[in-house]
Amino acid sequence: MAWKSYELDREAQKLVLAAKQRDEKSLNQSYKMRMAVAYGLERFWGEHLRLVAKEREKSLYWKETWDALVTIMAKAGVEIPNDPVKVDNTSEIQKMSDRLWKLDIADQRVALAVLTQLCDCIVWWTQRYKG
Repeated sequence: MAWKSYELDREAQKLVLAAKQRDEKSLNQSYKMRMAVAYGLERFWGEHLRLVAKEREKSLYWKETWDALVTIMAKAGVEIPNDPVKVDNTSEIQKMSDRLWKLDIADQRVALAVLTQLCDCIVWWTQRYKG
């Protein structure tokens, strides 16, 4: 099996630059993202919902990072749920959360490892671009 690059560093750079362009203050979320990985996929995914009403740019940064993880994992053959939900629709949130909780444990571990590395790259790029 040949080695395949999933370009985590490149994806992280794109995420950081997009966040910086929208609102440089949202770059402070990079460190929070890296710390949140330890709490699991469900909590990481849900953070964008918490922020959406009051801090839209920060929420978008979290959601774009989640979307990047989903895309990267799909390239690796692992499906990570990413249902569209509305912050005021508890039923949709519950269904999405349930899908994350029911992921195969091996897939969860791989996704968390990839998310950890992606967030490490995001922190690195944030340190380079933060004003």
